[in-house]
Amino acid sequence: MTIQLIQGYLMHLLTGFALVGIFVLAYLRLTPFAEIRLIRKGCVAPALSFGGTLIGFSLTVASGIQHLPGYLDFLVWVAVAMLVQLAAFLLLSKALPEMKAALEANNVAMGALIGSISLAIGLINGACLS
Repeated sequence: MTIQLIQGYLMHLLTGFALVGIFVLAYLRLTPFAEIRLIRKGCVAPALSFGGTLIGFSLTVASGIQHLPGYLDFLVWVAVAMLVQLAAFLLLSKALPEMKAALEANNVAMGALIGSISLAIGLINGACLS
């Protein structure tokens, strides 16, 4: 293993973690409820919603690392994909105005639906990077 391979690995790994962290911060600011607080209280619905969203975007980051030819391409396209994922959540929250109340009431079906839709968006988003 050469130093260049190790450097490339670490650069993509750390950047991937940073991008997921930035996405999480942006997502938590966009959500109209305190998801982390609800999860800490043991509410399953927001955990399913947040988990699906986190996995969906992480798959997009992984696809970018795997398929995009250069580091700059990776950064730009994953940033675009982040905006798409966040915009999709905003559209979803408009389409399902009862989402906030349902997640706050620990409606597991709503949490599973939001998480599943977010995961599907992330899969499609990631495939578009290949």
